[in-house]
Amino acid sequence: MSLKPQNVTDYPNINTIFQVWKFKENLEIQDSFQRLCALVLNLNNSVVNRFPDSRASCIIGIGFEAWKRLGLKEPLPKELENFTEIKGDKHTAISTFGDLHFHFRADDYSICFDMAIEISKILTPVAESIEEIRGFKYWDNRSVLGFVDGTENPHGKDRDVFAIIGDEDVGYSGGSYLFVQKYLHNMDAWRGLSTEDQEKIIGRSKENDIEMSDEVKPDNSHIALANIGDDLKIVRDNMPFGRPSSNEFGTYFISYASSFSTTRKMLENMFVGNPKGNYDRILDFSTAKTGSLFFVPSKDLLDEFSG
Repeated sequence: MSLKPQNVTDYPNINTIFQVWKFKENLEIQDSFQRLCALVLNLNNSVVNRFPDSRASCIIGIGFEAWKRLGLKEPLPKELENFTEIKGDKHTAISTFGDLHFHFRADDYSICFDMAIEISKILTPVAESIEEIRGFKYWDNRSVLGFVDGTENPHGKDRDVFAIIGDEDVGYSGGSYLFVQKYLHNMDAWRGLSTEDQEKIIGRSKENDIEMSDEVKPDNSHIALANIGDDLKIVRDNMPFGRPSSNEFGTYFISYASSFSTTRKMLENMFVGNPKGNYDRILDFSTAKTGSLFFVPSKDLLDEFSG
């Protein structure tokens, strides 16, 4: 049977809301979780029918502790665990808690907003929201650092290959590993650099997004360390966010992968360095404030969870 994945391979949209929730202690959560799974399926069906051109979707990811507390199927997905921090000599990919993660996206923010309201109605009595970020498309898919983001994303059928689990974990075919980090950028320091210095840190030209040749590209540039090979890719759906009046500017890093080991290898390159100590220079201007791993079940498995 061909299992239907959630919308993990959809391309980034114009508007996004990200939510992370933590279940409250000493409460019965099974009924709420069942209704939640049914609602996610219903929301996706509804937006397709009501707004067929909006590219809207709602994706749910489940954390390791929540999976165990809910008594979901065993054995667990092979790589589902609590994310353990990756500590380099100078920078750390920290680990933070999360039971559930939601990724709402649409061309119209109103759709994201209404989907988030419906999810929150079910969860508020049994859980607390520990993170909510509104992401937006910035110009031609640029981060607030001014460079195009997601250039190395796979396209076409390759998106399914790299983002969706196949026969390697048959019980969870159609699923995906979701990893998220909230980065805050030191924009004052970044703006103090020349465009040439910024380009050396990223490894691409700022204006037209052309990758530097290997002869010119620094080996501690973001491109050199974050891209770990054509056979080891992830599907990124990063979104910028910010509050200009508070001088808060960030990127919500979000990856979907058929194997979390690919994402972890990329993070080790960035934070520890390759070789060790040769860390990603972008981290001198971008600090990871969160780091959580979730599993995104197929729609078929969500239907089972809904009771």
